[in-house]
Amino acid sequence: MTSTDRDAELSAAGLDGQNRTALGRLLGTGSIGHAEKGSDGVMRATVRIPEDELIWEPSILVFPEGGEVELTLINDDKNTHCAVLPHNGDPKIIWLVNHSKGTARLSLSGPGTYYYGSTTGNDEGRGLTGALVFGGEVPDSAKQDRPPQPRP
Repeated sequence: MTSTDRDAELSAAGLDGQNRTALGRLLGTGSIGHAEKGSDGVMRATVRIPEDELIWEPSILVFPEGGEVELTLINDDKNTHCAVLPHNGDPKIIWLVNHSKGTARLSLSGPGTYYYGSTTGNDEGRGLTGALVFGGEVPDSAKQDRPPQPRP
């Protein structure tokens, strides 16, 4: 199945928009974006909450490797939301009143998928959940002392 077929099926089932068949969107029904690495080594990306959609756009952000991230969050919605963001150590929280913008500096050192969302009201249950996907290798400090393992 192609992504176009998937999009058409989600639309036909009413699962691609707010308050259709479901109360919100399913994770992964938004677009995929890519972070840009600056000359200072910091990876930057912007996500926004479009008005009346309760989705991060793009909903999935791809990063080439773990490291320092600067994430700009824009709330174009008429309601207040927040972002509880993963970070080495304690999570970071950004409050986003209606029609506002915030920036978070995150340190995410390892490859993998990190999820974030808005915990106000039932925003996450209604689709306001996103994913930060990091490629690359595990840092040497996190590797176990064992012989090399076969790779898929």
